[in-house]
Amino acid sequence: MSADNPGYIVVEGPIGVGKTSLATRLAETFSTELLLEGAQENPFLERFYDNPRQAALQTQLFFLMQRAQQLQALRQGDMFRPTRVADFLIEKDRLFAQVTLDDDEMRLYGQVYQHLTLDAPTPDLVIYLQAPVEVLIERINKRGIGYEQRISADYLRRINDAYARFFHFYDAAPLLIVNAAEIDWVHHDESYALLLEQATSAQRGRHYFNPLPNVFLD
Repeated sequence: MSADNPGYIVVEGPIGVGKTSLATRLAETFSTELLLEGAQENPFLERFYDNPRQAALQTQLFFLMQRAQQLQALRQGDMFRPTRVADFLIEKDRLFAQVTLDDDEMRLYGQVYQHLTLDAPTPDLVIYLQAPVEVLIERINKRGIGYEQRISADYLRRINDAYARFFHFYDAAPLLIVNAAEIDWVHHDESYALLLEQATSAQRGRHYFNPLPNVFLD
């Protein structure tokens, strides 16, 4: 990974943390392909937020197949243009499944997951965005997507905790952990430039970026 050729970058984090906006800006910076998880394309998602117990398995299986297809297309793409940016890590799908599915559903899901993710590509860098549940709720409310307004604070807390546990042990790729609670990389170029500097220098291992809010925000 380098500033000229960063390779395959994945931006991850809980709902509302800003991963899609950061992934979009990174893709623009490197003039490269952007892979988005496309939550709005999942026909079961709104039903899940209305009745999580009833629609959990359908929701997770749709996401799993959608993401696996995207990664398969990435592997078969132009190998002379290796730079890619995505706003999802395939392992995140299992993370959500463990929160939402019961034991029987999880066994079925696990069999499908194992089959579909055998040759999933490994990122050259993962950027994990963190923020407290209160910040996530504020951002979800601000972006105003109808069905997301029904997400409970308890569900967000469980997802946030699942992400923290997962990345505590993650070592498959270089990892940059960013405190995203008060940094604005969409409207503040200085914030984005410093985050980009951190990302392109994260060659191996685990790194942390904890920006001071009074430096970056008005």
